[in-house]
Amino acid sequence: MANATTYLASPTFGIGVNLAGIKDLTDQCKSVVITKSREALDSTSFGNTGRQFVGGLTNVTVTATLLMEYSSSPGTYVDLTSLVGTNVYVAVKPTSGAISTTNPEFQISGGYLESLDLVNTAIGELSEVEITITGGVLVEDVTA
Repeated sequence: MANATTYLASPTFGIGVNLAGIKDLTDQCKSVVITKSREALDSTSFGNTGRQFVGGLTNVTVTATLLMEYSSSPGTYVDLTSLVGTNVYVAVKPTSGAISTTNPEFQISGGYLESLDLVNTAIGELSEVEITITGGVLVEDVTA
């Protein structure tokens, strides 16, 4: 049996204060990772012979690498600098096509953007920044 794989030819990335204020930074985004985790809570009691755990609160982390650009909107600096220190909304799809069961959109609301490197460059390289959004509520597999 063959393994199913997805080749991401044209994923999308948007960020903003809410869904209505989302800025499409797809043309500046080089990579994005959404990680969902649950805190491990120790439920070990006297009768156990080894540690026992149960899942606690869900946590979401979004890490995106973007090309830095300073001149236009939507654009990396213009659109991200005002979001630092605030709760943000992020939307990511595997392809630029319509939202569907085979092209789900993952939405994070209330995630926190703590920092933004204003300058991160070297001679002979394109300027890139990596942002990390933590927390918030993840809605998985949003389909039309």
